[in-house]
Amino acid sequence: MRRTSIRVLALTAAGVALAGLAVLRVLDVRGLRLGPVAWIEDVAILALAALIFWLGWTVRAYQKGNRPDLDPIRAARTFVLAKAGALTGAILTGRYLASVLVVVGNLDVASQRDRAIGAGIAMLCSIVLTVVALVAERFCELPPPDDDAERDGDHGPEAIAG
Repeated sequence: MRRTSIRVLALTAAGVALAGLAVLRVLDVRGLRLGPVAWIEDVAILALAALIFWLGWTVRAYQKGNRPDLDPIRAARTFVLAKAGALTGAILTGRYLASVLVVVGNLDVASQRDRAIGAGIAMLCSIVLTVVALVAERFCELPPPDDDAERDGDHGPEAIAG
């Protein structure tokens, strides 16, 4: 499985932001507005980032030989969780960016400014989740082979027999 592309994450965040902005503008015209972002959302996003980092760190320790009892299936699951975390972070980044953009013209109103600040903080937490998940994916990456012949593509009789 390949690591998550930063380009895919950026396009995902941008697409969600544009779609979210369109939906939020339609709702705004109808007099409906989302409530402010609750602080518990920030805590949940950062807790998920911490969990993904910790799991990725255990895989890194396993690869360095410091934790020989780690199940390889758990390492694979950690990689998949990190991949999902990166995508989730990109989606949430777009969602909160749309919430900021929909009120950016009304920042002189205290309630709108508070909504923008709350959504901005949540957006930063989502970016942290994305970055941490990408780091955890990197932790789960298998190291290159140590054998020079295998790295250079030399498949002589010793490499085939062994």
